[in-house]
Amino acid sequence: SRILIEAESKGMRLAGRLGREVMDVAASMVKVGVTTEEIDDAVYQACINRDCYPSPLNYRGFPKSCCTSVNEVICHGIPDQRPLQDGDIVNIDITVFKDGFHGDLNETFFVGNVDERGRKLVEASHESLQRAIASVKPGAKYRDIGGYIQKYINSQGFSVVRSYCGHGINQLFHTVPSVPHYAKNKAVGIMKPGHCFTIEPMINEGGWGDTLWPDDWTAVTTDGKRSSQFEQTLLVTETGCDILTGRLEKGGQPYFRD
Repeated sequence: SRILIEAESKGMRLAGRLGREVMDVAASMVKVGVTTEEIDDAVYQACINRDCYPSPLNYRGFPKSCCTSVNEVICHGIPDQRPLQDGDIVNIDITVFKDGFHGDLNETFFVGNVDERGRKLVEASHESLQRAIASVKPGAKYRDIGGYIQKYINSQGFSVVRSYCGHGINQLFHTVPSVPHYAKNKAVGIMKPGHCFTIEPMINEGGWGDTLWPDDWTAVTTDGKRSSQFEQTLLVTETGCDILTGRLEKGGQPYFRD
């Protein structure tokens, strides 16, 4: 993976910060009765208002400006006219393209009153990302990230999706390295200052299996149980990493804790 020069790091920091601003707009929309299409419209407008392009829009034919993944949808759900219902969990995945750089993040939200198992799933998926981020520093192996995630997730009685990985990100939306979230993977590479990539574990309530809807985008659990995910874009520093897409309010805590 490529070591970013100072100007590129600055570009990534800006894209990450603006991606977070767009996420904050999306977060403010999440409530019972709102459709994911309404959230998508707000995301599109928030991108344009910040002189950004929503990276998912027309990416390999994806029809919308963000991904909205409700309940058993693991990732890449397409915003539509279904109103969010009390008890749903919904992940919103935002990427913005600003001055040649992509900033990518996602977060899972509670809609109204979520049952205890659902809350525990979302909590565990967030904690697994925090543990993975804590391991990021120069000299660390990309292949070891999945071990930290899976060890914790298995201890909580949940499972880790294997079909989708974190990824390098810079002037390209998705590039090397590939960052699997499960243990004993074969990912190549060692982290160096200036590397930029995402970690985005998808955690299932039941088994780890996934299947694809006929729309060729929507990934869902094979057992119909729920899935939760969090993602940040990270820049490796001399001593650890900076979270480029971190929330600036409330000490960076996820919205589900507000």
